[in-house]
Amino acid sequence: MSVTVRQLGLRDYEPVWRAMADYTDQRDEHSADELWCVEHPPVFTQGQAGKAEHLLATGDIPVVQVDRGGQVTYHGPGQMVVYPLIDLRRRNLGVRDLVTGLERATVRLMAHYGIAAAPRADAPGVYLTDGPLAGSKIASLGLRVRHGCSFHGIAINIDMDLGPFLRINPCGYAGMQMVHMGQVLEQAPAWRDAAEVFLAALAEELDLGELQEQPSEEIFA
Repeated sequence: MSVTVRQLGLRDYEPVWRAMADYTDQRDEHSADELWCVEHPPVFTQGQAGKAEHLLATGDIPVVQVDRGGQVTYHGPGQMVVYPLIDLRRRNLGVRDLVTGLERATVRLMAHYGIAAAPRADAPGVYLTDGPLAGSKIASLGLRVRHGCSFHGIAINIDMDLGPFLRINPCGYAGMQMVHMGQVLEQAPAWRDAAEVFLAALAEELDLGELQEQPSEEIFA
């Protein structure tokens, strides 16, 4: 079974969240699995486990309470966010399989560009493992599964302003240092190129089959 890929471009967070939740609620056993790639304008999102004390000084950036797992994170331009809308039961995947697949695909993306990175057992996401920025977090993830189907996903820092992360305790960790690919490389990869590498790696990790890109406009009609 093929997977539909939608490149959504730069879109406000809440309409995309509502659209993926609606897709999850309305899908049936015949609905295609989809991978949505998007960039969001500046926004903090607070997961179901979120605590107010991790919002330090959000200022003029909106805070959206959402239904994913985890604590607070930041989304902004220059970050690649991928939402896997996958029927896990149909593919015989567990939530742990999905988390592992997302993390491994991110590690492969980093390796493609010569960056050493790995997940951590004690904190979801992907972290640099070499160089002066070792230990810094380059990708954050938070998921929700409803009716056996996943939504929300992973945010990978490509080339972005990291300043807003200083206004929160990222993912609930005080002092967590964040990093983006542009800090490690002489030149950060183009957003679209990074997305293609990541999606191909994710398809292999989760055995998703062929990827077929489709227009994004129809999901917001």
